[in-house]
Amino acid sequence: MKRFLILLLAVSLAGGAVAAERIKDLANIGGVRPNQLTGYGLVVGLDGTGDKTNSSPFTGQSMTLMLNQLGVQLPAGTKVDPKNSAAVIMTATLPPFARVGQTLDITVSSFGDAKSLRGGTLVMAPLKGADGQIYAIAQGNVIVGGAGASGGGSSVQVNSLSVGRIPEGATVEREVPNALGSGDFINLELLTTDFTTANRVVQAINREFGGATARAVDGRLVQVRAPFDSNQRVQFLSQLENIAVNPADLSPVVIINARTGSIVMNQAVRLEPCAVAHGNLTVTVNSTPEVSQPNPLSNGNTVTTNNANINITAAAGKVISVPRGASLNQVISALNALGASPQDLVTILQAMKAAGSLRAELQII
Repeated sequence: MKRFLILLLAVSLAGGAVAAERIKDLANIGGVRPNQLTGYGLVVGLDGTGDKTNSSPFTGQSMTLMLNQLGVQLPAGTKVDPKNSAAVIMTATLPPFARVGQTLDITVSSFGDAKSLRGGTLVMAPLKGADGQIYAIAQGNVIVGGAGASGGGSSVQVNSLSVGRIPEGATVEREVPNALGSGDFINLELLTTDFTTANRVVQAINREFGGATARAVDGRLVQVRAPFDSNQRVQFLSQLENIAVNPADLSPVVIINARTGSIVMNQAVRLEPCAVAHGNLTVTVNSTPEVSQPNPLSNGNTVTTNNANINITAAAGKVISVPRGASLNQVISALNALGASPQDLVTILQAMKAAGSLRAELQII
């Protein structure tokens, strides 16, 4: 029988009070965010594990174009064999406040049908942002964490050989402008929309700095008046992000993953009295082939028939009583003892929610 793995998130202190958290753990500063970069490039120097000409024709075209840019003119109609090269997609994250000359780690993923990128070198290629502008240039030796070997028609592989990384493989060439140092206000964007938490953040900031320093725009955005001078603004933000705030009490949530059999709940989940009945109905159909052989000299034909046998089994339904205040852990353990499958358990919890017994938000992923 498949059992559900039950995880209880103990996120509350004694007495049910929520621990104080710093503002930097509850909100992000508007405009301070990373940006994704991507690009297309060529990895060369592979030991015959690159792309194939027929299935990845773009690799040969890219090699021809690269040679032309390097001043090597190939005769018309020349086909380049890319078995030692591979077309790749590069991805990187440009952190906030990145400056020209700063290096970035990049991930290189095979775009064609290359068997392995081990031992390859990425040729200089641009990394672009969502606006199509070039923000970094990438180049370097690819490090692949996987391993593999083949011989005699057999092969063994550990992890992926078609994805690798180049530590500090890209250099920033363009900076992303940010609005942190302009204007009289900075914006605090709460990680979770909650009016109570937003109000408590405003009160904590005003107690620390006095006056009407902060005001809530809605349940997620808080505007804070900050010094205009960049040095003073950095000092102000350093002090601001370390202010302790008691966030709003947890909302009761139960998350079920029906594929893996995992249940995650927080400490705010409550149950009301109810009764749960569970039973199974099983229908089994067996087909047995039988051969009818005619008597000798009867001019009859041999006939094959199927004999169907149908059995219906109804398991006895059992009822469990859920008292007030029982933990969800106890309920699920009792349902498992009744033989409830993962899908049955999802259905039962949904029914408990509809009946008003499960006082929590039910999320099935």
